[in-house]
Amino acid sequence: MRKGYKQTEVGIIPEDWEVAPVGEAYEICNNLRLPISRTVRKQMEGQYPYYGPTSIQGYINEYRVEGEYALIGEDGDHFLKWQEQSMTLLIHGRFNVNNHAHLIKGTKNLTAWFYYYFSHLDITPYLTRQGAGRYKLNKRTLMGIPCVLPPTLAEQEAIAEALSDADALIEAVEQLLAKKRQVKQGAMSELLTGKRRLAGFGKNKYKQTEIGVVPEDWRVENIGQISIVGRGRVISHKEIAKSRTPLYPVYSSQTSDNGVMGYIDTFDFDGEYVTWTTDGANAGTVFHRNGKFNCTNVCGTIKLKSDNHLFVAKVLGGFASKYVSRHLGNPKIMNDVMKHVNIPLPSTLAEQTAIAEILSDMDAEISALEGKLVKARQVKAGMMSELLTGKIRLVESGSGK
Repeated sequence: MRKGYKQTEVGIIPEDWEVAPVGEAYEICNNLRLPISRTVRKQMEGQYPYYGPTSIQGYINEYRVEGEYALIGEDGDHFLKWQEQSMTLLIHGRFNVNNHAHLIKGTKNLTAWFYYYFSHLDITPYLTRQGAGRYKLNKRTLMGIPCVLPPTLAEQEAIAEALSDADALIEAVEQLLAKKRQVKQGAMSELLTGKRRLAGFGKNKYKQTEIGVVPEDWRVENIGQISIVGRGRVISHKEIAKSRTPLYPVYSSQTSDNGVMGYIDTFDFDGEYVTWTTDGANAGTVFHRNGKFNCTNVCGTIKLKSDNHLFVAKVLGGFASKYVSRHLGNPKIMNDVMKHVNIPLPSTLAEQTAIAEILSDMDAEISALEGKLVKARQVKAGMMSELLTGKIRLVESGSGK
């Protein structure tokens, strides 16, 4: 054990930190809760938020609570998601809380400390069952849960501020990512249908077709006319496991990671293709593939004769879903159906390529932001692991500074 640390019931912490039950360290203000039915709330619509254990349930025209409080659920099915979902909320201002959350207020200790300490802490050993998938944390049990506490408000505040800065970065990236996705969705809606034309490509004249209004100089084609439609083959996990030099991806809709099931020694496809999921929950999902790869038998393949594969993949994604059948609960869009899917196409490859490049740049920007968000969340998780246990100190031991 490092010098200056001690073993406690909740793990190793600094010698000058303490462990106290929540009931001693904080006030539980459940008397401020105000259960109001959804029907009644509709008649009380206003500006003050009405909270449940994990989120705002609505807004009403009066408030019962004012100040800074932390919330932790009393019951629900969210408790088992503690690793990816925060178990606590930190509320400021005027608001209301229903009877499914506990209100926590700090007097001797920082309210924000409770919020961060319990946000991703596994408290399932303290829960009781309410039915098949519902769990309960009653007030008496909550009062007895041990909470690690730095000795001074200054140290609690320093740690909370550092984690708040991490939260602010995550929120900023999330907001930017949402905005970029919205912009991309709008661009796809306009560019892939010709509602907005790029400079130098055609005039703003339109015609009515069987799939809707498209530019006058565009054409409507079905997939069978412009491509060779094929399908992957059965590739087992045994074949993947036997591969000695697994270089080439095997795509399947049955796995995550963009459908990568694994890697094998050989490849069945080489070059640009459009692929889609033929059956199952993801039926009709379209991808653009490039390089040497393989597909399982739940993947259809499209090799275009002269059109841009990326453009067709983008536009087909919006049309293929309309052709998915859901007979007996098993969604499908097989090859014979896919061949008859009609899509709009700019008449020149140059316009197809220009549109595809714009959307590809947007995808790259979104992908970079997604990577940044993952990294920011990982950094925060690391900070919580170090700061909330005192492995890293932001205030000198015993100084209060």
